[in-house]
Amino acid sequence: MAAAVLRKGGVCLWRGVVGSRLSHAQAACRDILEGELEGIKAAGTWKTERVITSKQAVTIRVQGQHEGILNFCSNNYLGLSSHPEVVQAGKDALDKYGAGLSSVRFICGTQDIHTELEGKIAKFHNRDDAILYASCFDANAGLFEILLTPEDAVLSDELNHASIIDGIRLCKARKFRYQHKNVQDLEAKLLECQDARMKLIVTDGVFSMDGNVAPLPEICSLADKHNALVFVDECHATGFFGATGRGTEEHFGLGSTRVDIINSTLGKALGGAAGGYTTGPKQLIALLRQRARPYLFSNSVPPPVVACASKVFDLLLGSAGFAEKVQANTDRFRSQMTDAGFTVAGENHPICPVMLGDARLASTFADLMLEKGIFVIGFSFPVVPKGKARIRVQISASHSFEDIDRTVEAFKQVGKKLGVIS
Repeated sequence: MAAAVLRKGGVCLWRGVVGSRLSHAQAACRDILEGELEGIKAAGTWKTERVITSKQAVTIRVQGQHEGILNFCSNNYLGLSSHPEVVQAGKDALDKYGAGLSSVRFICGTQDIHTELEGKIAKFHNRDDAILYASCFDANAGLFEILLTPEDAVLSDELNHASIIDGIRLCKARKFRYQHKNVQDLEAKLLECQDARMKLIVTDGVFSMDGNVAPLPEICSLADKHNALVFVDECHATGFFGATGRGTEEHFGLGSTRVDIINSTLGKALGGAAGGYTTGPKQLIALLRQRARPYLFSNSVPPPVVACASKVFDLLLGSAGFAEKVQANTDRFRSQMTDAGFTVAGENHPICPVMLGDARLASTFADLMLEKGIFVIGFSFPVVPKGKARIRVQISASHSFEDIDRTVEAFKQVGKKLGVIS
């Protein structure tokens, strides 16, 4: 089909037609981008997305591979993203409420299922109220700008998630970055901002690249000592970490209301589709509804996504056993891998980073694991620091002990082939 070409001063302004003449600026930009891409390839950190042709589950189909690939590279910690009751809830909501609301909530986009889910979230965390976002990235983007002013101070762990870093950039508070999990450095920073109207300590509950856990008891003690608030991002904890899946607070036995503000996601253990939330004091949630930009200017979460997450909370609130199964699988994998000679980072969390160091080695290792029917991915810079490439294995409640044992055996075979273990 012929395409119209808009010209100004003899320069082609149509950017989407193959073969059309490029302006000098367009050609220069493409050369710059090609150089960046070649640099990524030369460094061995090029990321190729594998194509899955099945639903998310323990066993998946990967394009170009035989069937029956064991999936150990998913945030589906509870194995509920394809649970029959969860899927049916989404189907029912699609029939009853439609695909989406075509708008933001304060204009024409709140349905009863949205407020019901927010109520379940608040009940699960034993907080006053909760507010839904399209993602936890949006929840983190919406919070700090609204809560903090130039009179305030925010103190953030240096390895916090990118969404926390970006959210803090948007606020006008005085910003302090403390060394990873270093409570002595945190206290030093707290002393620097004693005059702040409000001080907010910000940390991931579980750090996703390393599988290690924030020293929350010590952080909370410092908050008490220095009259500060505590915020925790629980994306890699909610639903499965702690005795009943209440997260890092429960893991440390701090009670269910010690942390002041919790952000988390519906896109991992809680259904796996999308969505995020903030839960905390009712005054904060009310203010976010009035002013948080990602809430005010983004469409409401689609009804099928809301219904799926709501069903997951029903399952969590109505029964026990999910967290125990995740932990049993985690213990089995970590102990066998360590006995085999691998270095597995983290602190007994289902995120199990198998440390390899070299980016090319991690990529090759993952490819050979796929040939053995195990889906894992090599992580390298810029996702993790240079020299700390790894295979990040993630354990699910739906894995069997047989799945764990088969995966460990594959790691042993590939590890010996590549000289990682003897």
